[in-house]
Amino acid sequence: MQHDLRKRLRDGLVIPAHPLALTPDRRLDEQRQRALTRYYLAAGVGGVAVGVHTTQFAIRDPAVALHEPVLALAAATIELHERSGGDPVVRIAGIVGPTAQATAEAAVARRLGYHVGLVSLGGLDGMSLGQLIDHVRAVGQIIPVMGFYLQPAVGGRDLPQRFWRRLAELDEVVAIKIAPFNRYRTLEVVRAVIETGREDDIALYTGNDDHIVLDLLTPYHFGRGRPVHIVGGLLGQWAIWTRRAVQLHAECRQVVAGGAPVPTRLMTIANQLTDANAAIFDAAHAYTGCIPGIHEVLRRQGLLSGTWCLNRQEVVSLGQLEDIDRVLAAYPHLADDEFVAEHRDRWMS
Repeated sequence: MQHDLRKRLRDGLVIPAHPLALTPDRRLDEQRQRALTRYYLAAGVGGVAVGVHTTQFAIRDPAVALHEPVLALAAATIELHERSGGDPVVRIAGIVGPTAQATAEAAVARRLGYHVGLVSLGGLDGMSLGQLIDHVRAVGQIIPVMGFYLQPAVGGRDLPQRFWRRLAELDEVVAIKIAPFNRYRTLEVVRAVIETGREDDIALYTGNDDHIVLDLLTPYHFGRGRPVHIVGGLLGQWAIWTRRAVQLHAECRQVVAGGAPVPTRLMTIANQLTDANAAIFDAAHAYTGCIPGIHEVLRRQGLLSGTWCLNRQEVVSLGQLEDIDRVLAAYPHLADDEFVAEHRDRWMS
């Protein structure tokens, strides 16, 4: 995998951010955790991201001690899939914390067979831009890096374009997940990569769950050179309705490759998916019900048995369930309920 990692990422992949399946007493539900991974693999994803926000950062709490077990379970499930003839899957591990913690997590991920570390800069507000670059470089000496622009609403910070230029100059960086939920900031990252001349080297991925389809369809051109595209996504939204996400991504890539005008139908779906995401991610309450909202959709499909989170305060918001009801009724074509129902029992076995 390692020798063609950059090519696979540049070709464009659907990468769901893997949730955490818990029992009512908030212990790891290994059967359902494994079933979720099998669901994503059966849906046709090109990668899986584990230990990220959707997996819940509290897995790292020493009292919880689920960080390595959760990464190991996903890796073992993917390995079995590949040994059984399944397509290779890029394994991405979320990397968080100060440099000592981040490099230790990178070492664990590398030992477990992960190919890329998604380096979150959340919680590092005390670091200067230069220190952040050194931090990413330190992780990159252990495992190839996917940079990550995390929106401030969930713990990220605004980072100037000059930071992204310096990040794009690092040989260790193989991709960047752009998730500021902000068009100005998104453009700055793409422009930074182009200005460093590494647009053929660094794969651009959307993490803007509020702008998925249009991110994938939009040509980015800043007056010189050729247009550049965001080729894939690493998204919490793709942790649900994943089979449909794979199909939608393929359709967007086909439109881009063909150079044809974007069909109006895809523009309509773009807005519908954003509306659905607003309900599931609880945008009305600054995303406080984001993870429980994802869990609720998976619970209704029978993949999870509840919406429990490690943090007992993390629950669906007032009115969020009704909003989820609304988008499920309005946009059944975005869901993959029939696909899940057909295969769920086998994934659970």
